[in-house]
Amino acid sequence: LDIEHIRDITMKLSSRPPPLPPKATSARLFLAGSTAGTLVDSLHNQSLLAYDALPIAVSNPLLSPSSSLSAPPLFCSSWAVPPLLGMAYVVLGYVLPRAIEFLTKNDRGDPSNLRSDDDDRRRTDVGELRNKAILAVASTAFIIRLSEILQTHDAIALGDYSFTLDAQTNIGIMAVADAIQWVTLDRTPVALVAATITAIGGPLSELPFVANGFWHYLPESADYLPLSGDMFQPGSVAGTLAGQILGDGFNELALSSITGPCYFAVTTDAIALG
Repeated sequence: LDIEHIRDITMKLSSRPPPLPPKATSARLFLAGSTAGTLVDSLHNQSLLAYDALPIAVSNPLLSPSSSLSAPPLFCSSWAVPPLLGMAYVVLGYVLPRAIEFLTKNDRGDPSNLRSDDDDRRRTDVGELRNKAILAVASTAFIIRLSEILQTHDAIALGDYSFTLDAQTNIGIMAVADAIQWVTLDRTPVALVAATITAIGGPLSELPFVANGFWHYLPESADYLPLSGDMFQPGSVAGTLAGQILGDGFNELALSSITGPCYFAVTTDAIALG
């Protein structure tokens, strides 16, 4: 190897982003996910699922004791959620985007037009970062709240027209909201790829928690059975593996399809905060 070749290899390695976040970034993302993320998540979870392990239910202090018994909790979650969301924000806000950037580097060590120098300069502006963080949390809260509204209504009326809200329509509406959030906050292909991957994989990551009794989706929202297809029939390789990981009855584990777009929004949020 000549000196120029060694120098080229060294420059490539030094230009790649570190796979793990700095301690300050990790702390910031973990704190955001475990606090703001948990509060935002609570905006729709009562219409989607019920927590079976370590539940938290906070009644509205403005209601009388008799009224609070029949009213839904002001805040509903589980003690397991804050640490899970804290870790999720670290992965989604830093580790996953950096992994995508690493995999899409070209031979010269430059991102394949995934992020421009202007994007990096904008990210270093403290004022813009603060405004982006506020907008990220607010827009994610709006999207999560939108999912709750769509989930609890059978139709919406716009003037003289009424639209039936089925699962496909709800996902379409949520996808439009996700796209608007991405265009407003980021616009980079890295964030789009990361959020899309999470929209698919995020709901699936809940399967071990559902299987082990941390929470379950309510019958009216449990419209997605990801392991019920022919690929996971008893005796198949995939079915045997799923059974070993998730236990008997894995093909009956139900999720909610509307959570996919919610994961997209959460990823966009985490990247903006990272």
